[in-house]
Amino acid sequence: MKIFILLSRFPYPLEKGDKLRAFHQVKQLAEKNDIFLFAMAEETLSQEMMNPLKPYCRSIKIVRLSRVHIFINLLRSLFLRLPFQVGYFFSPSLKNTVAEAVGKLKPDIIYCQLIRTSEYVRDIPSVPRVIDYMDAFSKGVERRMRKANIFLRPFFYMEYKRLLKYEQEVFDRFDAKVIISEQDRLHIPCRARDTIEVIPNGVDTSYFTPVKQDKDYDILFSGNMSYPPNVDSALYLVREIFPLLRKKNPDIRILIAGADPAPAVRALQSKNIHITGWLEDIRTAYARSRMLVAPMNMSIGMQNKILQAMSMELPCITSSLAANAIKGAPLIVAAGAQEYAVQIVRLLENPGEAASFGKKGRDFVLKNYSWKRRVTELESVFTRTLKEAKGRW
Repeated sequence: MKIFILLSRFPYPLEKGDKLRAFHQVKQLAEKNDIFLFAMAEETLSQEMMNPLKPYCRSIKIVRLSRVHIFINLLRSLFLRLPFQVGYFFSPSLKNTVAEAVGKLKPDIIYCQLIRTSEYVRDIPSVPRVIDYMDAFSKGVERRMRKANIFLRPFFYMEYKRLLKYEQEVFDRFDAKVIISEQDRLHIPCRARDTIEVIPNGVDTSYFTPVKQDKDYDILFSGNMSYPPNVDSALYLVREIFPLLRKKNPDIRILIAGADPAPAVRALQSKNIHITGWLEDIRTAYARSRMLVAPMNMSIGMQNKILQAMSMELPCITSSLAANAIKGAPLIVAAGAQEYAVQIVRLLENPGEAASFGKKGRDFVLKNYSWKRRVTELESVFTRTLKEAKGRW
């Protein structure tokens, strides 16, 4: 198959969930298909940054969105009544560029990641289209709205209502739809949402593999640390859970690792709490920590940090919100700061139990979450969609 893949971000480096998902999907799809990648970027990309994708793509087209373009796009979205999540990335002139590229390449199928890219292909005829919702954006904004200050709530409410409407409109425009978890599928506001295929993420188990190393930290929290749900979780861990832990163990140490820490996260740095910022190799953070604690209270989608930690045999304590997206995983689920503290202390005082949870996590990931398996499922969606389209035309 000739697959035209349209992304709102170039999928490298892998510091965001959408980039990670796109990178591994491109890598696996390229084994049997011709990949033509079209991506937007907010910065100028060096050849070095593009090199990891080149072996997997027949062509790569990058279009830069400058700050001026983004500002104009956001203003336009007000009048077009587009969600800002979509308007931020949408430019009519770029829409023509995408149409020209599709016309020249004549792909068998178009694959769009996230509703952010859907406006670009809505008027392209005679090419089957598949959209990866990935996450239920409307639900994510609704959760953020609850915690927003009173002045920002009207903005979040407007975005929430627009996203609800737009997620339904997108459903009707595409020949097939996929999403990252059953939990997210349930939040897509369409009566026929059961027809959306659930394609979870995978994890590179040969890369994220157990490492024997001294444990400098008792607790790890990782992720893109400018992403609001991660910021919220880091603040909750340090402000609500950490004081309870110090009553039991004054020397307990926390590592918060990940790119672009927000000012509120940087301010958490102390003798007992270390903020790393971007790490060239995130495995070092997992290897130096005794457990992953992810008190996700606003999250949508699937937590890659949990899959990666399990793959490296770290026991994981998290919320039901995060655990529900990884069905059947050997996770410890907590609710409320007191329960998190009790479970953390339990693992610290029972290293044998912690090790058992870690090994069960590794076994679970090996059995259920290989990228090859997940992308084979995606490829089956493409094959079926193409066959059905040919039958109609």
